[in-house]
Amino acid sequence: MNSTRAVEMGVLVVRAFVRLRELLASNKALAEKLDDLERKYQHHDKAIAAMPTAIRELMKPPATKRRGIGFTAKVD
Repeated sequence: MNSTRAVEMGVLVVRAFVRLRELLASNKALAEKLDDLERKYQHHDKAIAAMPTAIRELMKPPATKRRGIGFTAKVD
């Protein structure tokens, strides 16, 4: 296990575990920030829950067809 290839693979494995540890640490920090936000804005739950509904309503096309701008004469 002293071949060049084995040493390279060992280094890559160690780097992968270091990267995994960094990712887990960053996810932990993100989770802590989310917990802080939840505690801080706990009383805003109803308003926040209503926002997607309001956005969906705004995304719907208008119920009636709008008239064009300007004068139009109907000629039969």
